[in-house]
Amino acid sequence: MSALPLVFTSGWASGINAYAVVLLLGVFGRAGLTDQVPASLQRTDVLVVAGVLFLCEAVADKIPYVDSAWDAVHTVIRPVAGGVVGALLAGQSGSLTDLAAGAVGGATALASHFVKAGTRMAVNTSPEPVSNIVISTAEDLGVAAIVTFAMFNPQAAAVIAAVLLLSGLVVLVYLWTRIRRFLRRRAQRREERRLAALPGGGPPDGARHQGG
Repeated sequence: MSALPLVFTSGWASGINAYAVVLLLGVFGRAGLTDQVPASLQRTDVLVVAGVLFLCEAVADKIPYVDSAWDAVHTVIRPVAGGVVGALLAGQSGSLTDLAAGAVGGATALASHFVKAGTRMAVNTSPEPVSNIVISTAEDLGVAAIVTFAMFNPQAAAVIAAVLLLSGLVVLVYLWTRIRRFLRRRAQRREERRLAALPGGGPPDGARHQGG
């Protein structure tokens, strides 16, 4: 069970920023700071791709509404990344089966992804960029700090990740009303754009006459 704390922590972090996790683990492995990172995550091509995608996410994640679109695309990517990283870490140590580790990493990544995506929906109900920038920067720094800490004290890092995950779920439940309001407004805007695109779209004739 020695790999489980690192698998859990990397899964939590992958749900927030999977590219940062792959990049950090690969760099730590290449630098010789740990022997728990498999060679497949230390490959130069993997690090280059992870670095480029991390920069893309660093920009997209700080723009209102763009961050929610980015999160929607990554609903599958982040849990898959968490599962793959977890399986690789467990396979490297031999303490857990690849299937079990992949399930732990993927499930944890999925849960933290929903916390991240839901929180961003709530923030976007007031679409000004400052909140997005602050939250995104805090997430990136938090992922970097906890993954780094996990290299030296995986058990304590896993406890911190678990507390953050549970706290995030509690906050998400609290913000659910605000999130539903955001989703309703977004659906209404889509319907208005759809109607406007139809032939003769726009407000009824009577409304136009009254406005004139």
